[in-house]
Amino acid sequence: MSLDRLREEVLEANLEIVRRGLVLYTFGNVSGIDREAGLVVIKPSGVPYEKLAARDLVVVSLEDGAAVEGALRPSSDLATHLVLYREFPGVGGIVHTHSRYATAWAQARREIPCLGTTHADYFHGPVPVTSRMAGAEVADDYEHNTGAVIVRRFQGLDPMRMPAVLVAQHGPFAWGRTASEAAHNAVVLEEVAHMAALTETLGGGQAISQALLDKHFLRKHGPGKYYGQPDR
Repeated sequence: MSLDRLREEVLEANLEIVRRGLVLYTFGNVSGIDREAGLVVIKPSGVPYEKLAARDLVVVSLEDGAAVEGALRPSSDLATHLVLYREFPGVGGIVHTHSRYATAWAQARREIPCLGTTHADYFHGPVPVTSRMAGAEVADDYEHNTGAVIVRRFQGLDPMRMPAVLVAQHGPFAWGRTASEAAHNAVVLEEVAHMAALTETLGGGQAISQALLDKHFLRKHGPGKYYGQPDR
């Protein structure tokens, strides 16, 4: 993928999370990566979405985060994105928001339970929540350490089967094979967070059975997937 095309995809993904109501003001960011070139394209810090253009996006080196193209300062969450790209090689795009319901679960330091098939279609189990960050992690290199606490939580988990996480007392991160897929997953994450919250108000619900969880996830994402049309 050319760098210009990646810029356009990342711009569209940033605008998508606004259209879907996941963002207030500048509360969020999307990035995408060209792994062959070792370059990451990310939203600039604090720029209103209604003023955002492809030329405003910042291009940085995956290796050290150094600016390659763009006159604006990159998102303050850049270091978190870089940690995730380095540690999760299948990831091609990352979204961070403060969407209402997913953030509420993060603030409560509770994973989002898998209560039904809508959740199971996208997330192979409860959406995990990280541990609280220690004071030293917050004080020094905070954004990098936010990525590190996510990576620690994913020990033993497949980030491509669980394309989202709740950072305790902060908010959600979601990812995918592309920036557009990451935005899609972020939208679905907010929807299942909302559904789970409503279900709890109606009496709590019960976790989905493993058989039903596997059926719904694997029919969309497994080696024998049959949902939708064949890949071309």
